[in-house]
Amino acid sequence: MEQQKPLVSAQDVAFFQEMGYWVSPVVLGPERLAQLIAHMEQVYEGQFETGRSPWPGYWQPGGNPQALRRTVNASWSDHTLYALATDPVIGAMAGALMQADCIRFWHDQLLYKPGRGTGRETEKANVGWHQDWSYWQNCLEPSLVTAWVAFADTDENSGCMQVVPGSNRWGLVKINDFFDQDLQRQQRDIERAAGRTFRPQPVPLKAGQISFHHALTIHGSGPNRSDAPRRSLAVHLMTGNTRYKKFVKDHMNVLLMREDGAQLNEGDLFAGRHFPVLYPKAD
Repeated sequence: MEQQKPLVSAQDVAFFQEMGYWVSPVVLGPERLAQLIAHMEQVYEGQFETGRSPWPGYWQPGGNPQALRRTVNASWSDHTLYALATDPVIGAMAGALMQADCIRFWHDQLLYKPGRGTGRETEKANVGWHQDWSYWQNCLEPSLVTAWVAFADTDENSGCMQVVPGSNRWGLVKINDFFDQDLQRQQRDIERAAGRTFRPQPVPLKAGQISFHHALTIHGSGPNRSDAPRRSLAVHLMTGNTRYKKFVKDHMNVLLMREDGAQLNEGDLFAGRHFPVLYPKAD
C-alpha cells in the first residue's frame, strides 16, 4: 500500500469510538486499484490462481451477473486480493481505531453491485440494514471491525454504504438481514425495537479510500443507479483477544478451526493459520 504509516489521529479514534465509523484518506493508488479490479474479474471468471475456490454457498462464477455478488473469502483464490485482505496498513489503522495491540484477519467479502448500464434491473439491488456481529455471534464479544475498500468512486447514486452513527453503542438489535430489500420497513422495525431514532448517514468514498465500521454499527445501502458497477472488498478483522462462544449455528471460521483439530472450549482465542496477523506485522 502506498502509505507506510497509519493515518489515524487521536481525534479520529474518538470519532470512531463515538460514532462507530471512520473514513481514511485515499491510501490505494490507481495502479493498484487497476490490478485489484483485474484480479476481481479473474475470480468471477473462475480463474483461481491459488487453485482454491472461495467459500461455497455465496455468489460463484457462473452466477447471475445482474445479482448483487457477495463472494466470501475470495482472498483464498487470488494472491492480489489476499495481499489487500492482509495488508498491514489496514491492520494498523484498525488497531488504532479499536485501541488494540493486535489485529487478525477474520474473513473477507468481494462485493459487486451491478449498475444499470445494461438497461436491466439489478436483482436484489439493496443491502439490508444489519450489524455484522449478528452473523458473528460465535465471538464472545463484538471485538471486530470491517474495513470496506472502495475500488472505484462510490456515492449515493451508485449505492454507497450508509451507516447509522452511534448505533455501535445500541447493543445487538434483533433485526438484521443483509438481503432484505425493504429498507424503510426495516428502519421502522429497528426504531421500534431499539427505542431510538434512526438517521442514516451516507458514506461516499473516492477510489482507494477505506471506510471502517464497528461490528455493532448498523449499515446498509441502496441500489446502484449509475452505469458503472460498484466494486469493493470488505475486509473483516478482529482484535487479538477475540474468543469463541457457543452459538446455535457455527460460523464458517468455527468449522475451519475444527477442521484443524481445535477442540474449541468457550473462551478459546480465535487464532491459527486461517487468521493471520495484520498488526503488529512481523518483520
